[in-house]
Amino acid sequence: MEVLQNTSLRELAEEVFQIEADSVLKLKERINSNIENAVSTIINSKGRVIVTGMGKSGLIGRKISATLSSTGTPSYFLHPAESTHGDSGIITREDVVIAISNSGETTELLNLLPLIKRFEVPLIVLAGNKNSTLGKCADIYFDISVEKEACPLGKAPTASTTATLAMGDAIAVCLLKSRGFSEEDFLLYHPSGALGKGILYTVGDLMLKDKDLMPIAHENDTFLETVDLISKKKLGCALILDDNNKLTGLLTDGDIRRILLRYPDVSVLNNRTVMTKNPKTITADSMATKALAFMEKYSITSLAVCDSNNKPIGIIHIHDLLRAGVA
Repeated sequence: MEVLQNTSLRELAEEVFQIEADSVLKLKERINSNIENAVSTIINSKGRVIVTGMGKSGLIGRKISATLSSTGTPSYFLHPAESTHGDSGIITREDVVIAISNSGETTELLNLLPLIKRFEVPLIVLAGNKNSTLGKCADIYFDISVEKEACPLGKAPTASTTATLAMGDAIAVCLLKSRGFSEEDFLLYHPSGALGKGILYTVGDLMLKDKDLMPIAHENDTFLETVDLISKKKLGCALILDDNNKLTGLLTDGDIRRILLRYPDVSVLNNRTVMTKNPKTITADSMATKALAFMEKYSITSLAVCDSNNKPIGIIHIHDLLRAGVA
């Protein structure tokens, strides 16, 4: 058999990308009230989302089910071939079923219809033919049809499975948003691996709390006294407080360099004159990832941790985040 030249292979790969990308983009035209109805139905159900599909559709269904579970929607994948041998017992009257079939005529899925209808379980169908048996039985229908597969033979599910996966992702993301599922919620479901490495820490878990080690100065302290304090505490900054012990300013290594260039005689300066007023702060119950985002956004290396009265109770440095694996 003649082997295609590299250029031909490259062109074939590019054609695959184009066909699959076009297939996904066409889904935008098919979203209507079905997405609101699907999200509302799932959120209002008291059970789980049972996803089912055969063959390649089943493999995509497993991924959709996994995505739903990891984003706050309890889900379970039901193999339709096993369902008629007892596994269909996992479906309860409280559940919602998502059935996936490009043709809409998959025998193993059709065998589930009597149970689904008898239990009056809402049926969401992802199929390529609305007039198919599954399409006609659907309470909510999503059209995942494609003009052609990316496979040159037109046989292997390629564009159709990509479109189905994208539609499942759209449903999952809409559910996530509708539930108010937060970053912290997401990370609770991913405590291991890169997604969860050090991610469950709060600022309070990692911050420096020892007041004797914290670089705390007063507004009326001299600039030179505070420079000495910063050198001794080795955190690159000093927290400046007023008479009520509330944080009113910050003095950093960068501030010191700018002040030395600006003032010919720094011996007459006090903190109130040169400090950065109303510095960025964070609360102890904030996620450590939020502290990291603050530092990246404002190009700073430390944050004062304050209570509800704006009194500092700690300080968190980027090195604390690095050691904990957050950064």
